[in-house]
Amino acid sequence: MSVPKSDTHDLSHIAARDKAEILSQALPYIRKFHGKTIVIKYGGNAMTDPALQQDFAEDVVLLKLVGMNPVVVHGGGPQIEDALAKIGKKGTFIQGMRVTDEETMEVVEWVLAGQVQQDIVGLINVAGGKAVGLTGRDGGLIRARKLRLLDQKDPSIEHDVGQVGEIESIDPSVVKALQEDRFIPVISPLGFGRDNENYNINADVVAGKLAEVLKAEKLMMLTNTPGVLDKDGNLLTELSAREIDDLFADGTLSGGMLPKIASALDAAKNGVNSVHVIDGRVPHAMLLEVLTDQAYGTMIRSH
Repeated sequence: MSVPKSDTHDLSHIAARDKAEILSQALPYIRKFHGKTIVIKYGGNAMTDPALQQDFAEDVVLLKLVGMNPVVVHGGGPQIEDALAKIGKKGTFIQGMRVTDEETMEVVEWVLAGQVQQDIVGLINVAGGKAVGLTGRDGGLIRARKLRLLDQKDPSIEHDVGQVGEIESIDPSVVKALQEDRFIPVISPLGFGRDNENYNINADVVAGKLAEVLKAEKLMMLTNTPGVLDKDGNLLTELSAREIDDLFADGTLSGGMLPKIASALDAAKNGVNSVHVIDGRVPHAMLLEVLTDQAYGTMIRSH
């Protein structure tokens, strides 16, 4: 889908020399990250606003063209809610995880592996990239088992969230093969079990685990907030493991932020050099994060 460029994209007022200066300032970052893998969790408004969709696709293509290896993992919460509403169902969540019965699972698969994934692949291809859509089944990418979700406050209570999976293992060989051939993998967070059963897996969890397995340089999670906020709504620009534990304990982090920050912290502890929760509502947020020294959003540290 093509989107008319808004006036904010008109850069004719910037002198040629200034443009060259801006580009040259990106050079150290291009050099630093050349050949490195960057895992991007794509979600929130960036996925539903047409202008932001186009910005996202252009950013991914640019990162690829300057020698980085972007891998996109996408969610699809709003689109799943719309599809469920059409069949008269309402989504329910426990501790940020979507309760997924058989009927909901069919909708989730259709929306994620069909509609949403193909939209993203199309956007990247129109922007000049070569995107390929994958689910966890492709190349045996994501093996999963049923998630045992223990209650946050009372671990003796276990919640049944249906066909929600936790990752057993990731085989990244299909992703690596695509990267070597200059393709951009776009991954739907669907896994399969030992008996070929289907599992819906939280996209933040998939992005975090994939970043670990691919030994990614960066994990960027696009969200609908400026980053992680404290109780007064102020942005926390850096968070350590201990600070995150405190935010979990006092309830500052709840709902969808629970799996997001837990996955981000796991990735940081397991060798991903930098993990960022950034505002997907900012045009070209990813380029600003990767190619400038301006800190955007919240950086998660492992210590």
